[in-house]
Amino acid sequence: MTTPADDAPPRRSRARGEQTRQLILETALRLFRERGYAETTMRAIAKEAGVAVGNAYYYFDSKEHLIQGFYDRSQSSIRAAVAPVLSSERDFAARLRATMHAGIDVNAPYHSFAATFFKTAAEPTSPLSPFSRESSPAREAAIDVFRDVVEGSSAKLDPELRRELPELLWLGWMGVVLFWVYDQSPGQRRTRRLIDGAVPLIDRLVALSRLRVLRPALRQILTLIDSLRRD
Repeated sequence: MTTPADDAPPRRSRARGEQTRQLILETALRLFRERGYAETTMRAIAKEAGVAVGNAYYYFDSKEHLIQGFYDRSQSSIRAAVAPVLSSERDFAARLRATMHAGIDVNAPYHSFAATFFKTAAEPTSPLSPFSRESSPAREAAIDVFRDVVEGSSAKLDPELRRELPELLWLGWMGVVLFWVYDQSPGQRRTRRLIDGAVPLIDRLVALSRLRVLRPALRQILTLIDSLRRD
């Protein structure tokens, strides 16, 4: 029989391990901002964090895996940032706008090096690609946030569109992120304008999806998306 005292050392060990992991990740993100992604090595990250290089590789197999850690943390931060709105607001457009702006707010400190690692992420075989197997936890977490946007709203949706809309919104969000990566306007205000302009259009299209005359076209679109997903 395991007693609380027996279980305490493993818990402390896991807690220390998580602290070390977060220290390495925080250090890496700071160095990426200060020196650039390409110029920052795992050795430099380990030295700055005060851990052995082997210890850094124990928690993160490569620099790319550090970025995966960043993706995961970013999604958690976005969910936390938008939680007050999603818990109190029922209007679909307001929920979607708040979520997209929260995404920009959370990632704003990393804009300076975003373009550098995006060049790597754009490679189809890169583990940094948002469509890669390695990115699937962060991708699913992002889609789940958009699912909450949809499910908690008062929007009246075609049932089939309701099922597919979270992933479609995530794909649209990827377009916004790409625009943000290359947006050099002060505070990326052009990206903010893009969000504020696009959300009412999305809201309008979602509302129109229930019109009988548009249902055949909607079914064709959803069938096409499904076939591409399964191919």
